[in-house]
Parts: sequence; C-alpha cells; structure tokens
Amino acid sequence: MRKIIGRILVFFVSVLLLSFLVFAISRLAPGDPLLSYYGDRVEKMTPAERAWAEKKLGLDEPILTQYGNWMQNAAKGNFGISYKYKQDVIEVVLERLPYTLVLGGIGFVLTFGLALLIGMVCALHEERWIDRIICKVGTVTSCIPEFWISLMLILIFSVELQVLPSSGAHSLTEDSFIDRVWHLVLPMTVVVLGHLWYYAYMIRNKILEEIRADYVLLAKAKGLSRRQILYRHCLRNLLPSYFSLMAISIPHILGGTYIVETVFSFPGIGKLAYESARFKDYNLLMVLCILSGITVILGNMIAQAINERIDPRIRAEEVFHDER
Repeated sequence: MRKIIGRILVFFVSVLLLSFLVFAISRLAPGDPLLSYYGDRVEKMTPAERAWAEKKLGLDEPILTQYGNWMQNAAKGNFGISYKYKQDVIEVVLERLPYTLVLGGIGFVLTFGLALLIGMVCALHEERWIDRIICKVGTVTSCIPEFWISLMLILIFSVELQVLPSSGAHSLTEDSFIDRVWHLVLPMTVVVLGHLWYYAYMIRNKILEEIRADYVLLAKAKGLSRRQILYRHCLRNLLPSYFSLMAISIPHILGGTYIVETVFSFPGIGKLAYESARFKDYNLLMVLCILSGITVILGNMIAQAINERIDPRIRAEEVFHDER
C-alpha cells in the first residue's frame, strides 16, 4: 500500500510540474495568441480593443494568476475552448484521438512483432550472412530521418507511380474501409521503419546475452540444439525485458507518430499538436502536452510494474530490502 500511494503521489506531482512548465513556456514563447482566435482582424484592432480581447481570454493577468485560474477550471473538468477551432478542447481532442490510436496502435504492434521476429532470426544465425545483411540494412534505415523517408515514399508511390494517396485519412469523395486502409499504408510504413531496427537490435543483443549465459552451457551439454535452447529457455528469460521495453517505448513511437501525421496531413493528435503550437492555441496545447506526458509517465510505471511482476529477482531484492 505504501508503494502504491508513493507511485500515485509521484504521478500527480509529475503531471503538476509538467502542466506548469508547459503553461509558462507556451506563454513566454514568441507569437500572438489573439491571431489564432480573431484571425487577421487583430491587425486592425486599436489598443483598447486589443486590451478587451486579452481580458476576454484571460491573457491580461500575470502568468501565475493565469495558471491558478486554469488549474481551478481544470479541476472542475473545464479545460477551456480552442482558440483556433472555437470548440471545447476536449471535443477537439476526442475527435482526432481515434486516428492516432489506430495509426500508433497498429504501428506499435507491427513494430514489436517484427522486431521480435528479426531479433530471433539474427540471434539464431549470429555472424552468418543473413545476420550481417539484416544488421547493415537495419543500421542504414535507422539513420534516415522519418520526415525524409515520408517525403521519399510520397515522391515514389504518390507522385511517380500514383498508386497510394499522399495525405489525409480518407478521400473527399469516398470514405470506405478499403479507402482508409489505403491512406494508412504510407504513414504506417514510416512509423514501423522509423523504429523497427532500433528495437530489433536491442532484442537481438538481449537474446545473445541469454545464449552466452551459464545455463545455456548446461543445456548444450544435454544435447539441445541452438534453436531448442532459444525457444525453450532464452525467450522465457527475455520476456521481462521485452515487455518493459514495449512499455517504455510508448512515448518513442508516439513521438514518431506525431511527425508522420504532420508530414502526411493525417488528422490525428500529432498534427493537432503541431497546429496548436504554431497558432498559439494555449488551451489545446496544454491538454495535448499533459495527455502526452501522462502517456509517458504511465508507460514508465507500467514497465516497472511488469518487471517486478515477471522477474523474480526484482521481487527477491525488494523483500531483502524490506527485511533489512
């Protein structure tokens, strides 16, 4: 119970600090939030009209006072309206969230499924031609920025070959399941390629560490083949590291999804975050940053909980410290 309460306190303190930092930095950054709300009319406003507009949006008070007011409203479930969309920010986020969940969720599953498969193949054929080719190709692809891969895929498959759409989540004239899948192909490819080798290489090295462990020598002495040792023993010991790696990687893949959404004009949270920062849409930016921060914090906590649950060595160490 003490551990659970401690983690809850850490979670809320982390979110509180994140909210204050985002609030302060966004308001100290250059730009005019009135331009997002009123558009080009801001240029024709008199000083009195501008002062009235800032007072209406609560921008005329000191930052600490603004933050206190925002916290009071947020505690009641009122996160304000979006300056750009003139809607409640929660409605705007919920409208875009499913797109990011589909793109990021499927990309997450594909990335770790393929990473485990590639890592096993490389470890099984260590230092052979297939391992060397995969390592070299993976190293090259992992060094290419995601936005550059996106632009190359658009140039090849959308501009030259004209077989796949270059932007959006569906066509303007058609909104079928097949059409949405076609629009997912290029963004999904970039999300997977941008992270695949990074995690595949980590899994490969983890498996090789297990293969070089002492218990593997005993298994070899019993006559088990490398493949049998890998499937029966090494993979089982790899599971804690694998699941914790999945949990920790959530913000990494989420960040890559944001970049991909921006390049492909995919109407998800990533593109929305870019627009909110660009147009100084304070209320929307706050919710998106806090939502992303909560995802990162929960991912790390889940990874730690998985390690403690699966790995008996961690549980034994905790019991030892408690007894002391």
